[in-house]
Amino acid sequence: MEKIKTIIKEFSTNRNWEEFHNPKNLSMALSVEASELVEIFQWLTLEQAQNLSSDKKEHAKQEIADIAIYLIRMCMKLDINLEEAIFEKMKLNEKKYPLVDEKGNKIEYGKKQ
Repeated sequence: MEKIKTIIKEFSTNRNWEEFHNPKNLSMALSVEASELVEIFQWLTLEQAQNLSSDKKEHAKQEIADIAIYLIRMCMKLDINLEEAIFEKMKLNEKKYPLVDEKGNKIEYGKKQ
């Protein structure tokens, strides 16, 4: 992760983009890139979405990379350790979505009723 952060920082610094890379602008750019990923899958059936052509898969890969770059850059600007944030959020998710209810019964998530 540190190598990636260094590459992103150097790339931005070398292009004098520091003044533009603030949390407001980065969050908007992140939203745009996420929308571009969504656009790849727009109107596809589930089967088509799971079996992208090599061109569409490459396009998705590029958009995912853009999303990751902006997300990491946002973390750098806000001094957030992404790995810690993910671990903390997963702990919260475990509490929010337990495997068993208060009576000890297994909870079935994602099953059609």
